[in-house]
Amino acid sequence: MIFRRHQLHGFMTAVLLTFTFTKTVCDSLIISPTTRDMGQSALALRTSVLRRFTNRTPETVALPESFQQPQKYWAQRLSDPAHVVSKRLFPLTTGNDVVSRNITMVLENLLKDYESSQLPTHGKGRPTIVRTNMLIRSMGPISELDMDYSMDCYFRQYWRDSRLSFLGPIKNLSLSIKMLERIWRPDTYFYNGKNSYVHTITVPNKLLRITQEGDILYSMRLTIKAKCPMELRNFPMDRQSCPLILGSYAYTTQHLVYQWQSGSSVDFVKGMALSQFDLISFLQRNLTFRRRDGEFSVLQVNFNLQRHTGYFLIQVYVPCILIVVLSWVSFWIHREATSDRVGLGITTVLTLSTISLDSRIDLPKVRYATALDWFLLMSFFYCIATLLEFAGVHYFTKVGSGEIPVDEEEWEDAEDAAEELLGCITTDIPDTSRSPSLRSGHRRSSLICPIYNDPLNYGISTSCQQQQAAHHHITCVTRHTQTEHRVPKWQQLLYCLAGDDAYRRQRQREAAHAAAVTGSRGTGDGGLISRHVNSVSYIDKAARILFPASFGLLNLFYWVAYYTYQEEFGWRDPPITPFSH
Repeated sequence: MIFRRHQLHGFMTAVLLTFTFTKTVCDSLIISPTTRDMGQSALALRTSVLRRFTNRTPETVALPESFQQPQKYWAQRLSDPAHVVSKRLFPLTTGNDVVSRNITMVLENLLKDYESSQLPTHGKGRPTIVRTNMLIRSMGPISELDMDYSMDCYFRQYWRDSRLSFLGPIKNLSLSIKMLERIWRPDTYFYNGKNSYVHTITVPNKLLRITQEGDILYSMRLTIKAKCPMELRNFPMDRQSCPLILGSYAYTTQHLVYQWQSGSSVDFVKGMALSQFDLISFLQRNLTFRRRDGEFSVLQVNFNLQRHTGYFLIQVYVPCILIVVLSWVSFWIHREATSDRVGLGITTVLTLSTISLDSRIDLPKVRYATALDWFLLMSFFYCIATLLEFAGVHYFTKVGSGEIPVDEEEWEDAEDAAEELLGCITTDIPDTSRSPSLRSGHRRSSLICPIYNDPLNYGISTSCQQQQAAHHHITCVTRHTQTEHRVPKWQQLLYCLAGDDAYRRQRQREAAHAAAVTGSRGTGDGGLISRHVNSVSYIDKAARILFPASFGLLNLFYWVAYYTYQEEFGWRDPPITPFSH
């Protein structure tokens, strides 16, 4: 009876252990990630069950194999193909889920009494140090009109917050950007920024990482648009220094200090190039900037740039030089072709005006002249000087050509003396041509330009020609192409600029008198008047040499001066104008 009682008691105990163990195993399949965890749970269950039997110890109770070696037993069971159904019903969790739960527990413990509005060194009597570096992916465009520049970069900040230090097998934690709202971070902003933003495609491009010692890395991808004050006096052979200034918005140096990270604090992606500039250097420095609110820690980096001149040489300089050279073609055009020479000069001036307007579209309206402006002005000067040169040629060498009208007083002085000559000419003209109007027009044309009214065309006899040559005192305007040298050249120029009408009439009379004397002494061609038609002006001959020589010399001085004189890069103090919030 006693044996049966003990046997029944053992049977009930085995049933209870089996039921409890089965439930525990199912729970462990859902919660625990490994068979090791299931074995530990079974061992704890065995100990708790055995404690119910105060008169027995674990050594006195014979347990099945699943209780004695739970790890080996459940490993074999889980690897059995028949267990596939149970794995689907009760899937095992992975090790990453355990790590995630551990990270969540660690962060919850760290942020339990964390105050995000206080600096990491609050109450310690020293400022928080923030170290910074940048990796620039691309740079540009650089606008002279708005005087700003843009760049795409990775902006990284490092600082230590001992309140977030922890212990464990994990050396660092990469956290979601949502944690940024729960911890303290520096209020960094760009002093000379205009329109900067964080990339948000496909998610906000930010990174937060914490180490066991509490060191925090905060990285983000930014597009920064900042001011770049430019000095354009040497444009387009200029150098520009574009700064980037960053610091804290509210914390003074007593609370927060910025430093460039040791090593290459500012770096560029390999192969990065600018379309219009060469990056010569990029200098960094730490400085203290004083404002009304106190002293603030500031970081500054200057991007020193050298402009490419190839575009402007092709689009502006070479066309201007060719247009100026084209205007000199008029020196070789006959001086009688007035419309051709004037039209060529005006065309070159208008073309230069178009090039000048196009070249200044992308430039600000500055108060000073740039190097490009001086070159365009020099080109304008030579094109206009070409027109003025032709005006001088026309004034000094076109006397008596028929294009300059003769005053009525000169007609009255010449009519009496020329009556006999005109009578000789009209006797040989047929009767049908002796109308009063014809005689008057022929008389005036003969006085103005006897060359165009050659006596041979009207059948003038030799005696008439001799009689015509005898009256050399007739005041007749003839085609004499060069002026007498009785008056100095500089004085003739003054008369020309002043428009002295008396001097013009005097030169007309001298030219007519010289033509008459030369005609009376001539022996060739039956004693006809010697004429110099279509001779080249001395002014044109001199301009053919002076204009190209002076233009080439000025170009030499221009390029040597602007390429030799280049301002050295330096720091500007203060970097920006002091202000207050």
